[in-house]
Amino acid sequence: MAGSIEHRIALSAESDHASLPILGRAHEWVVTVDHKRLGLMYIGGGLVFFLIAGLQAATMRLQLAIPNAGIIAPQVFNRLLTVHGTAMVFLVGMPILTGFLNYLVPLMIGARDLAFPRLNAFGFWLWLFGSLLLYFSYIGGDGLYGAGSAPDVGWFAYAPLTERAFSRGNSTDYWILSILLTSVGSTATAINLLTSIFCMRCEGMTLRKMPVLVWLAAVVSFLMCVVLPPLSAAQAMLLLDRFLGAHFFDTQAGGSAILWQHFFWIFGHPEVYVLVLPAFAFANEIIPVFSRKVIFGYSVMVAASCALAFISLGVWAHHMFSVGMAPAGNAFFAASTMLVSIPTGIKIFNWIGTMWGGKIRFRIPMMFSVGFLAQFLIAGLTGIMLAVAPFDWQLTDTYFVVAHFHYVLIGAIVFMIFAAIYYWFPKATGKMLGERLGKWHFWLFLIGFHMTFDTLHFAGLRGMPRRIYTYQPGRGLDTINLIASIGVIFQAAGILMFLINVIRSLRSGKPAGDDPWDAWTLEWSTSSPPPEYNFAELPVVRSRRPLWDLKHPEDPDWKYE
Repeated sequence: MAGSIEHRIALSAESDHASLPILGRAHEWVVTVDHKRLGLMYIGGGLVFFLIAGLQAATMRLQLAIPNAGIIAPQVFNRLLTVHGTAMVFLVGMPILTGFLNYLVPLMIGARDLAFPRLNAFGFWLWLFGSLLLYFSYIGGDGLYGAGSAPDVGWFAYAPLTERAFSRGNSTDYWILSILLTSVGSTATAINLLTSIFCMRCEGMTLRKMPVLVWLAAVVSFLMCVVLPPLSAAQAMLLLDRFLGAHFFDTQAGGSAILWQHFFWIFGHPEVYVLVLPAFAFANEIIPVFSRKVIFGYSVMVAASCALAFISLGVWAHHMFSVGMAPAGNAFFAASTMLVSIPTGIKIFNWIGTMWGGKIRFRIPMMFSVGFLAQFLIAGLTGIMLAVAPFDWQLTDTYFVVAHFHYVLIGAIVFMIFAAIYYWFPKATGKMLGERLGKWHFWLFLIGFHMTFDTLHFAGLRGMPRRIYTYQPGRGLDTINLIASIGVIFQAAGILMFLINVIRSLRSGKPAGDDPWDAWTLEWSTSSPPPEYNFAELPVVRSRRPLWDLKHPEDPDWKYE
């Protein structure tokens, strides 16, 4: 635990850093192998790409606000669509969530760093290089062919659109290389997290005493190791098709376009759980602390997470109902998809059970968590609707699907990312984020989210196809699209409040102290921000809430576990 020696080490280290010139401090960040700094760099990089991809989405919404708008060209729209979708998954969701796990897991298991610090830095720089490649395609994609700029094949790049006959120039090559590099970087991080969790826990922290967040970090890391290699294999095969005359996905030469879909969705659907399980992990830590209760059903929550990961590996072809699978295939993937609702329902029930009867404090992290709970429930219900094959046949590739997956990606994942930022920002910086600006952020973003994505469900039900550049007036889509686009203004205003809050808090925020939320896990037992070595002496734990045991020796948890 933090003691006087540790505080002296931390203060000494901080004063050394502060005395360096700007270039010296930047150099320290560039060469760092500290899991905390790398975690913050992942989160910071992901937030920058979040702003860029958000501006791209806002531009597309502007184009669709009214019928027959001519604000951007169709080719530009296709590029925005492709880069926005790719960026939100690989450049925003994965790095931010990986960054949080990078930062928190060693602190929560009482370790001084991850198992392989240099591999951790390697993974980050590989991810950053791959991310920059995607956006560099706007400049370099033109190449010697004078064709195109950024990729325009959609974020899942269905074959044969990606073959050289239909995708001239180098833009698709940038897309392939970008995903290949970011995937390798993410796999390295996953191996690092798994090794750390199973080999570096502090004394007394058995598997049954690990925080639920650490359990979910292990499940997500395992899932990444399983699903990212098929994606990398598909990218390698596509490169062979494009440059060495292979015909894996060339239907004119005996290849199969459907093969690409299988490879992509074997990655693509579990990827949803790679993104949403860390969001669940944040909820598992935040909701109990702000309800002043232990989490309801610890063992069942862990089991449900493992079940979700396992089931997610067998549902990929529900994205392919419309390709014309056999009835047995449709029935299997419809049934397996519906199975997802069981562990998901258990989780929602347990979060509500945790809140039930608790002394709930509606601080900003809890407000975002409650928003997440309601929105994820709706996303789950529309997911079950799309699991019914005949229903999916009617609505596949419409805005109903767009609204459904944005309810998952933004309504659940982005909301919990904001909850996590408000919750752990004091630990990482030693400063509190402002409560008033936080509430403005929450309410503006909530209102804007529902204006945009509630209405898009109805656009899909009325038959509006996704990925279209414009639409004709008088088809019942005008008002819906206008409301959806106005919602983007509210969301942007919410993000602006968040940025002002972060900048103001970093400059003159209220000091946080070591444990501003009266929490229970090990990261709150050390100083804010933590010293370079995390703990002067490695902690010894006896329960799942070691800090509670320290604060309440008269009523420790270990007596009841």
